Amino acid sequence: MNPNVIETINAKKPNFKIDEVLNVLKYRFATKQFDASKIISDDVFNALLESARLAPTSMGFEPWKMIVVQDKDVRNKLKEFAWGASRQLDSASHFIVFIANKRDDVTFGSAHIDHVLKDIHQIPDDVYEFFKKSYIDFSTKDFKTLESERSAFDWSAKQAYVVMVNMMTAAAFWGVDSCVMEGFIQKEFDRILGEELKLYDTKHYSSAVTLALGYRLEQPPRNKTRRPLEESVIWK
Repeated sequence: MNPNVIETINAKKPNFKIDEVLNVLKYRFATKQFDASKIISDDVFNALLESARLAPTSMGFEPWKMIVVQDKDVRNKLKEFAWGASRQLDSASHFIVFIANKRDDVTFGSAHIDHVLKDIHQIPDDVYEFFKKSYIDFSTKDFKTLESERSAFDWSAKQAYVVMVNMMTAAAFWGVDSCVMEGFIQKEFDRILGEELKLYDTKHYSSAVTLALGYRLEQPPRNKTRRPLEESVIWK
């Protein structure tokens, strides 16, 4: 069987009750400190990785990867440059750094895009031409995502965020806690993980966001507060 193919056509229709799903979303909170003695099982973590793989990305281009940082020495190196994640790096069962592709990789005809379209999706030539026109129009005219190095990376990072949220929601269904962190120095993460450890080529990728996963050490200190829907939703 083609390892790139995920059997989804005949997937069983979910039957969760509304309150059950809302309770999962209410259960999740930004966990600042985890119980370091509790480790996510391999079965559950592998399912979380699969939930990332199942996440959608724009045009299916998947301009992201993740670094699962379990080595304590590496975590300690990162901690110096992660003011928003110092406690989580010490206590989280698993710590993930999402990296996103840079401009050259998300320009149509790049090795990355051709690999995804031709090797992974195995699309025919006419569909490739459709993607070519649609994506070039999108990236150069409609949203102008290729206008600069920064705009291209920001577009890739958005895709990584979609993947991350898929993981966080799946984690909450299994009672696994999570915390997203942007409080880190990007160039230092790239230096350590990319240049020193050579886990990725910094010409093609840069760190975008981090995610800590594990089990809460304490309950949330307060209830969630959000704007009422009347302030957030516009109907017409």
